Amino acid sequence: MKITKFLASLAAGVLIALPAFAVELKIGLQDDADALDPAQSRSFVGRIVYTALCDKLVDVTPDLQFVPQLATSWKWSDDGKQLMMELRQGVKFQDGTPFNAQAVVDNIQRYQTMPESRRKSELSSVAKVEASSEYQVTFTLKAPDVTLLAQLSDRSGMMVSPTAAKASGAKFGDHPVCSGPFKFVERVQQDRIVLEKFQDYWNRDNIFIDKVTYLPIPDTTVRLANLRSGDLDMIDRLAASDAATVKGDPNLVYADAIGTGWLGIYANVGNGQRADNPMGKDKRLRQAFSLAIDREAAMQIVFDGTGLAGNQPFAPNSPWFDKTIPVPARDVDKAKALVKAAGFDRVPVEMMVSNNPVTMQMMQIIQSMVAEAGFDVTLKTTEFATLLDAQTAGNYQISRSDWSGRSDPDGNIQQFVTTGAGLNDSKYSNPEVDKLLLDARQSQDNAVRKQKYDAAEAILNDDLPITFLGHQAWIWGYNKKVSGFLPSPDGMIRLVGVKKSN
Repeated sequence: MKITKFLASLAAGVLIALPAFAVELKIGLQDDADALDPAQSRSFVGRIVYTALCDKLVDVTPDLQFVPQLATSWKWSDDGKQLMMELRQGVKFQDGTPFNAQAVVDNIQRYQTMPESRRKSELSSVAKVEASSEYQVTFTLKAPDVTLLAQLSDRSGMMVSPTAAKASGAKFGDHPVCSGPFKFVERVQQDRIVLEKFQDYWNRDNIFIDKVTYLPIPDTTVRLANLRSGDLDMIDRLAASDAATVKGDPNLVYADAIGTGWLGIYANVGNGQRADNPMGKDKRLRQAFSLAIDREAAMQIVFDGTGLAGNQPFAPNSPWFDKTIPVPARDVDKAKALVKAAGFDRVPVEMMVSNNPVTMQMMQIIQSMVAEAGFDVTLKTTEFATLLDAQTAGNYQISRSDWSGRSDPDGNIQQFVTTGAGLNDSKYSNPEVDKLLLDARQSQDNAVRKQKYDAAEAILNDDLPITFLGHQAWIWGYNKKVSGFLPSPDGMIRLVGVKKSN
């Protein structure tokens, strides 16, 4: 009798345990994420993981409007120097630490002061942040900064557990603890990141997935094959050339959204000893390199008409694009003349490239194009996270990298080209550009902001610390059993409301 009761009890326990991971979503990503610490990270794929792991103060809708997440409402002071936020009550971090105004203060101060933080330039306008009450926080600014709300809708606004952050320091990314719908389980570099549903999540009734596994698969063909076989439920950055395949597969769904980001080539103009190379020392060579590229052709071939050629951090269809600096037509003769004026016949160039087929295809096309103008480009391939580390350390001559884009124009330019900014891997420094972009941050008049961005872009288009190539669409493919996914121009995969049927 006792044995029977024991077996019945054990069986009940098994029945209770089994549903824990009843619904698992496997997502194939183009790259592996870098450090899973919002203070330190910079990769696009890292932001995709954070969308499930770390809630922010503010979120962004598919039409790029700011909406409440951990902050329920906000208002600016009349002089634009204070931002007051009301906070969501009853929220817990994934280690049980309560979320409140003091937690926001701790997070913002961590982003501002942590030696390894990349968020410092994003929050440089914040003089202080205070807990006005238990669930109200006030940001006091050094000067008006209309971009702050946009920063708080991204990594600078991601809230991590102050308890875990204090205990882990710079190693927080080894076991991140946030406030999002899914909590960290494990990570194996270049293999998988596993999260499970956080049962105490404030919006748990709208979370229908029990476990999510992110798998970095750089090869687009392999990613698609795994999706079609059922080994993956969703993939990001489907190759444009594979769009017809997904659309024609009755078991799959196709989705896309034109992105707000850009594709670019960074030049090391001042980042350590390797800046001492022809491309880093002479802007005429960077200008020649740019003129030797047929952007329209490259974008058409690689992205099959889904992207836009570009030469600025803002796409030609953006209201922030400077029409007085149109996308340049290819001019090999002018490029050759600039190379000759710089004192060269042939220019040796080493370019770092991430090892995914789409990027490689584009850079092989560009490698061939610029060779006609006198550039002998050697492509050095590596994992994307490794490429970012090398850029940060200055261990490169030129490097091909993308930016996923932001809802406010400041987020597409300021942190890449201003002196000392967190993502300025070129170590470009121009006081006039610094001032123009600061002025653009401080004005609430979009006409004034546009004037400042145009003036800065005129300088950057001449100096070319970054050579912009174009703007791609985000493309997803997913199994028809998955529903509730909303494609967004920011490229994120938001799992609130997403379901998977059996």
